[in-house]
Amino acid sequence: MLPPHSLRQAIDRCAREEWGRILAALTKSLGDMQLAEDCLQDAVTKAIEVWARDGLPRAPAAWLITTARRRAIDRLRRTARFQAKVPELSYLADLENTPDESDDSVIPDKRLEMIFTCCHPALEEKTQVALTLRTLGGLTTGEIARAFLDQPDAMAQRLVRAKRKIAAAGIPYEIPSADMLPARTAAVMSVLYLIFNAGYTGANAGKWGVSDEAIRLARIIRTLMPDDTEVAGLLALMLLHDARRIARKSDAGEMIPLEKQNRNRWDRAKISEGDAILQATLPKGRVGPYQLQAAISALHAQSPAWDNTDWSQIAALYALLYRIQPSPVVRINQAMAVSYATSIDAALEMLSSVAEDPDMHRYQPFLTARADLLHRSGHPDALPAYDAAIALTELAAERAFLQAKRDSIL
Repeated sequence: MLPPHSLRQAIDRCAREEWGRILAALTKSLGDMQLAEDCLQDAVTKAIEVWARDGLPRAPAAWLITTARRRAIDRLRRTARFQAKVPELSYLADLENTPDESDDSVIPDKRLEMIFTCCHPALEEKTQVALTLRTLGGLTTGEIARAFLDQPDAMAQRLVRAKRKIAAAGIPYEIPSADMLPARTAAVMSVLYLIFNAGYTGANAGKWGVSDEAIRLARIIRTLMPDDTEVAGLLALMLLHDARRIARKSDAGEMIPLEKQNRNRWDRAKISEGDAILQATLPKGRVGPYQLQAAISALHAQSPAWDNTDWSQIAALYALLYRIQPSPVVRINQAMAVSYATSIDAALEMLSSVAEDPDMHRYQPFLTARADLLHRSGHPDALPAYDAAIALTELAAERAFLQAKRDSIL
């Protein structure tokens, strides 16, 4: 029998790693996203009871999908929709009799189909991204709300409405035909990049292969759309970022900023691949935000040391990116590049325009950037600026890093 703490860790790990894969397979079978999610949650609850008594099964993910399918059959038998679901129930009943607990391969990889379903043009793009992050990205409603600077309750309502709309419109769970792909690609790319960042910089960074999964799916989309330069740019960007993953934290879990990272630990194979994709894509002349961000990341990757970074070129690329995508997030990054390429005063002036948006004063990256600039300029407001940033910092490693910088002022 597993100790309660170990049991909870095992279930949480399995749910995080396999949630999207299992949910996609269940949804494909049932044709009902909400039913699939409810039954999978029931299976996780059942696992707490059964695994504590019998120990972990050899294939936890297969156990969860079998249990969720049986729960779905039980639910459907009690509803008026039973007759309409007979074909699906026959399929599920056949699967019930398959000895699948020992083989994870029985769970088909339907995640990409699910992503394209969630990114249907009938849904608002913000809803498309949020729904996919919830169903496949392993992010909680609260985490998604923070990514969009929304309130959790409002985001929860948005997700419920989206599932209802998919059901009411009969949107199919499939990868659309080639002529329909472009209409959904922008949202799909946004989803993959946010999923990547959840595994790269979020609370679960490096734990569940989330970033690897985003890269894998980006490779698949690139094979579907080989001439789309932004799809190539996204893949290059993720590879170039991911190359630095292992150097971003110490063995003790402490955050290591870019300027202090051991560049010998960067993955040169990923850097070479990302750079090759970028070099093949940029000459095509259809430059977009992902390609520009990849070009910025490539400049960092090519710098042998922090002091050799070509900040003038990075600042110029951010200026171009801001013209294409004039968002506060881009402006903040542009300001930080300008602080090294030109002057800290020029960077603070750029941030002052962002500060006119009241939401920015609840946006941790803005507060962190401002605190850093004030600190480097020797401004007395650096101390309260760090306090404001620390108050909104949820990741323990990042909080400790900012606290250390704040304490260095005293």
